[in-house]
Order: sequence, then structure tokens, then C-alpha cells
Amino acid sequence: MTSNFQSIPIIDLSLAESPTRPELLKQLHYALTQVGFLYVSSHGVPREAIQDLKDLLPRLFKLDQGTKEKGALHNSPHFLGYSHVGSEMTAGAEDKREQFEFATELPNIWREGRPLYERLKGPNQWPAEDPQIQNVIESYIYELTQLGERFLTLVADALSVPAETLFSFLSDQHRLKLVHYPPSDSPDSAGQGVGPHKDSSGWWTFLLQASPPHVKGLQALNKDGEWIDIPVIEDTFVVNIGQAFEVVTHGFCKATTHRVSSGLMERYSVPFFQGVRGTLTKEEALGTLKDYFGAEKLSKVDAGAHIDSAFLCGKYDTWGESQLRTKIRSHRDVGRKFYTGVFDQYVNDN
Repeated sequence: MTSNFQSIPIIDLSLAESPTRPELLKQLHYALTQVGFLYVSSHGVPREAIQDLKDLLPRLFKLDQGTKEKGALHNSPHFLGYSHVGSEMTAGAEDKREQFEFATELPNIWREGRPLYERLKGPNQWPAEDPQIQNVIESYIYELTQLGERFLTLVADALSVPAETLFSFLSDQHRLKLVHYPPSDSPDSAGQGVGPHKDSSGWWTFLLQASPPHVKGLQALNKDGEWIDIPVIEDTFVVNIGQAFEVVTHGFCKATTHRVSSGLMERYSVPFFQGVRGTLTKEEALGTLKDYFGAEKLSKVDAGAHIDSAFLCGKYDTWGESQLRTKIRSHRDVGRKFYTGVFDQYVNDN
């Protein structure tokens, strides 16, 4: 197996049953330590839950703009709801995508005096025009939550760390984006669907590429600085490491930089972000598994070293605050409206 990747490995989760489990763990260890991206097949998510979501996507994004704006993200201090093309920024530039953001349904319990990042948790904005939307999305979030927990058990085995320790970092809220990339206006141009980044919204990301296999766009950056295509493979999820997991493993398992280019064909994509509890501190993240990864050094020098990453760099002590900073920098209209006290600090702390 090469130390640098030219393609993304496919991990068949049906191999988790012995006697094939050792082979799965070997493949998974390679993907975790050398790539940071993988596909999972035989994942156990019911076909109907996936198909129901795929069927929903065109209906949802074909709602008229006024209907979409009724549940606009800029009305939510929890950063949940609809955002139009160009309203989110990555790597300092506008992303050419529109999206709906949902999460595990939770009440708004934040009050003055509590950590500000706790305000990220709260209820969804459900479009009232289609009564099936909430059922389809909540069913999908449930199934992906279960997949995430099954996968995390395998990760613990592959890295020889206690599963209960990895589970102790999880939040009670996971996030889901339903993303539509409109086709490019010019046949000669490929715009920024999403700029280069490392996932900062969760422990792990489980991505459903919901368009046909001939629709491309997603790429990962390898160690030589080459952009490697991540094509659609039917009946799989693309899985990648988030920033918090890189910190906890002391850089042994790195979050890999990736991007999406917009093209001539529209594209649908659904990332599920396995949540990390906001109270996780940098000290706890580095100290909990130091006996397993303490010999590793959290490196800031890699192919994606220019990527903004507050928690990796230690700018903020808690995962929750680094998350709030990321959300405000990405959605500045929400930051100005609900987080005026920290807006300037987070936007200008480069």
C-alpha cells in the first residue's frame, strides 16, 4: 500500500464479522492513517431511507424562493435553515451552492450566562409546504446516527483504543446538510462549489453523493498536493476525518483537505456530521489518548497547512467555541444578527 493516495479505498463493512474482521481492520487502519477519506459499502442503512431522501432533494430545492426564505438560516441563532447561493464562504470566497441545514431536533435551552456556543443547539426550521420533509429527514438522521456509532466501534478496534473513550467525545446533536450545486453559467468555467477546507463540523463526516455517477465535483488533496477525484460509487457513503479527531489522535489520523468544483451539471450532496460535544477542551482532547498517540506530533505542515483551523491551531480552548467561530465566519449575516459581542473578534482573528 502506497504512503500517498491516488484513489480512495473502499471498506466493505460486511467484513466486520469474523473471520474476515482482521482484514477489514487492516484496510481501515490504512485509510485512517494514510488517506483520511474512504468509502463504506454494506453499511446497513436501509435503501428506502436513502431513496426517500434522494427523491426529496429535487422537490425541496424546486420550492419557490419565497417559500425557501421563510425558513432562512439567517433567522436561526442555531445556524439551521435555508441559505441561498453565495451566502456561505469557504477559504474567503463565496461558495456556489444552496443548502438546507438540519440537526438532531433539540429544544433551545440557552440562557444568558451560559457558554455562548451552547446556543448552537436548538430546533430545526421545517418547511411547512411538504409534510413529508420532516419524517424523511428525521428518519435519515436516525439511520446515519446508528451508522456513525457502528463505524466508530470499528475505528476504535483498528486503532486499538477504547471504544468507550471515543464515544465519550460525542454530542447529543448531529448536523445534516442538503446541498444543491446549480450548473455553471459558462461552459468554459468551473467555479467554487465549496472551497478547500478540512471538516470542522463534526467528529466524522458521512457523505451521500446523491447524483448519478457521471456527475463529478468532489476532490481530496493528497500529500503531494494533487487533487484526487472522489467519484460517485452507488450504494456507498464517502467518509472522512474531522478536525477534532485529528487533534485527539495527535495527528496520527489527519483530516484531509477537500473541495467541490461546480460544473455544467447540477449536483446534489448530503453530508452528515457526527457531532462533538462543545465542552471538549484542547487539553482534554490531547490528554485523553496521549498514551496511545503521545509519540505522534500534531503537525501543522502538510498539503493543507494553509487551511483555517482554529481548534487544530489551539486558538480557542473548547470545541464549542471553535465551532461557533467557524459558523460565524461562514455565515456572517447570522453572526451580525445574533452574536454581535464576538463577531468582530472571530471574523478578524486570522
